[in-house]
Amino acid sequence: MSSNAPRLTALDAVHRSLGATMTDFAGWDMPLRYGSERDEHLAVRTRAGLFDLSHMGEITVTGPQAATLLNHALVGNIASVGVGRARYTMICREDGGILDDLIVYRLAENEYMVVANASNAQVVLDALTERAAGFDALVRDDRDAYALIAVQGPESPGILKSLTDADLDGLKYYAGLPGTVAGVPALIARTGYTGEDGFELFVAPSDAEKLWQALTDAGAPVGLVPCGLSCRDTLRLEAGMPLYGHELTTSLTPFDAGLGRVVKFEKEGDFVGRAALQEAATRAEENPPRVLVGLVAEGRRVPRAGFSVVADGKVIGEVTSGAPSPTLGKPIAMAYVDAAHAAPGTAGVGVDIRGSHEPYEVVALPFYKRQK
Repeated sequence: MSSNAPRLTALDAVHRSLGATMTDFAGWDMPLRYGSERDEHLAVRTRAGLFDLSHMGEITVTGPQAATLLNHALVGNIASVGVGRARYTMICREDGGILDDLIVYRLAENEYMVVANASNAQVVLDALTERAAGFDALVRDDRDAYALIAVQGPESPGILKSLTDADLDGLKYYAGLPGTVAGVPALIARTGYTGEDGFELFVAPSDAEKLWQALTDAGAPVGLVPCGLSCRDTLRLEAGMPLYGHELTTSLTPFDAGLGRVVKFEKEGDFVGRAALQEAATRAEENPPRVLVGLVAEGRRVPRAGFSVVADGKVIGEVTSGAPSPTLGKPIAMAYVDAAHAAPGTAGVGVDIRGSHEPYEVVALPFYKRQK
């Protein structure tokens, strides 16, 4: 088998049996859609959707200095995360550029799981391994140890409750607890990338098919459907959630991305990128960088990443993600625009779509917020 062949998840045969359209994503063969992207998207917003996210990169950090290492390696205050809780954070280069955005779960006093984006998993693993020098901590590549299945949408708590006796009601957003789901040992996390309530289940790859089938059966009466990467992208776009390679890149610091809140200067000790990030924070205060905003089309043409945002004949920004929004019924985009044009309702803003300046309304992110 050539090294260029895409990797297969433990659910590959299931996706093919369901007639999924497959695509190469970050070196993995992943389901793009099973049927209609719009139907899958609306199922998650109104009922529930089932996702295979086994391409995500799990890295375990253990040892007496695991917390100290992660505080040094990442921009967040990981030592302050309680056991059973999770935190959204970033790993940056020495120059402050974002290498990846991450979720870190504290599984035990001296054990953490770092979840990286599929496209950056090796980069993050290499950086953590390198940064672990001198710390009494071990960085372990656990990408092959887990399959990851997500159930997302308003019906997801009920579906999961029928399969586990874990205390889901007591499980807060951004928390995780070990439990058994459909007889399968799992780390049950109340996290997700859709803007809806939902759960991500980390299980052994050998248990993935059994769990997928159990969730499918339990969800059938309330309209759960399998969902691919395509609707995951439109769901996260509506929810204003950044995607690495689009809203986040090595050429941006967290302050450029409007996510300076994840950088914790007050934590003990030095951390990689601290000096550069302090400069970026000062710069952002004195001279606001381009701001990440939402754009809603007045017409029907869909903006794509890389298209210029214009006003008064000048380029004032760039689209980072764009797609038709099934919830709003109009094309939407996220874009970085000059601060002078970032206020919601700013008049005269358009997107250059193949030479034609299509009118867009500037709106605050997110486009969609679920009713609690």
